[in-house]
Amino acid sequence: MKFVIVFVALFALAYAAPSDVTVLRSESDVGPEDFKYGFETSDGTKHEAAGKLINAGAENEAIAVRGSFSFVADDGQTYTVNYIADENGFQPQGAHLPVAPEA
Repeated sequence: MKFVIVFVALFALAYAAPSDVTVLRSESDVGPEDFKYGFETSDGTKHEAAGKLINAGAENEAIAVRGSFSFVADDGQTYTVNYIADENGFQPQGAHLPVAPEA
């Protein structure tokens, strides 16, 4: 579910982008138990993700996703986020993101 929210948010961001932005690359391979997709636009936005169904048919069935996205911010710097989204939640990592202190 969290992956869907992130994907929809990124899609909305891409949809709201200026009209002079063009898609340079778009590919996807979607199967019944896994998927892989990626895209790149002329404004420097990139997104890659791959996911698979784990524990298929079991009560704890889930989708595990690994991916990354990057974009060029208003300050001209490229920001990249690598993430895992699975039964443990959405786990982003990036040089610009804060890190929670160890307990």
